[in-house]
Amino acid sequence: MDLGLAGRVAVVTGRSQGIGRATALLFGLEGARVAVTYHRERDRALAVVDEIENGGGEAVATQLDLATAGSVSRAVGTALERWGQVDVLVNNAVYWGDRAPWEAPPFEELAAEEWRACFRLNFEGAYSAVQAVLPSMRSRGFGRIVNVSSSSALGNRGQSNYSASKAGLEGLTKTFAMELGRFGVTANAVGPHFIATEMTQATAASLKMSFEDLVAAYSKQIAVQRVGQPADVAAAVSFLVGEDAGFVSGQVIYVAGGPYHF
Repeated sequence: MDLGLAGRVAVVTGRSQGIGRATALLFGLEGARVAVTYHRERDRALAVVDEIENGGGEAVATQLDLATAGSVSRAVGTALERWGQVDVLVNNAVYWGDRAPWEAPPFEELAAEEWRACFRLNFEGAYSAVQAVLPSMRSRGFGRIVNVSSSSALGNRGQSNYSASKAGLEGLTKTFAMELGRFGVTANAVGPHFIATEMTQATAASLKMSFEDLVAAYSKQIAVQRVGQPADVAAAVSFLVGEDAGFVSGQVIYVAGGPYHF
């Protein structure tokens, strides 16, 4: 496909695996110059950079900590210093919280700091990144912002803090679309459901069940009878950042294999 990304500069935040990796690799394949961020696992990010460069593209790895606005700005600054512009931002970095949903207490017993940490990192990290890229996008009259939300934004048992942070991100996305459209900048969100990543493999392990059994259980609940793959999300993101999606803004696309059921 030709998304019109050749020569564009994209910043993809988040773990350099799963959805972030798949998105960065697809952008690189399409000719974009890609800044791949990581929190702790620098070697993984460098591996993604190597894959992009081995395919003839350009990429750089840069550290990003959602908890610090300055770190987010510096990560974006790496792309600006190297290539002089940022055209595409994919806010994929995520904080799940310190415990699994099934380990969460009743809402009335949820500690305030546990609530605030999840909301702050998922919500404020995204808007800090948007603030950092907007001057470049406005000056060039072009920008594509895609925030990675979650089907949990529609509600999920035991995930009140995470669900609220993602629902807030979707509202923020729609507001960005209203405010930034006149500058040639679109803002959309994608909301994955169950995606087969290392994170969901860890979920299976914590439940003391095989990943295959977890996938089978979720597949029965999904209309297309399978769980998602990182490439499924990357495909939705790639459409939204392409030249042909300039009239698509303020939308949330749930990459969930059908209507999301609780």
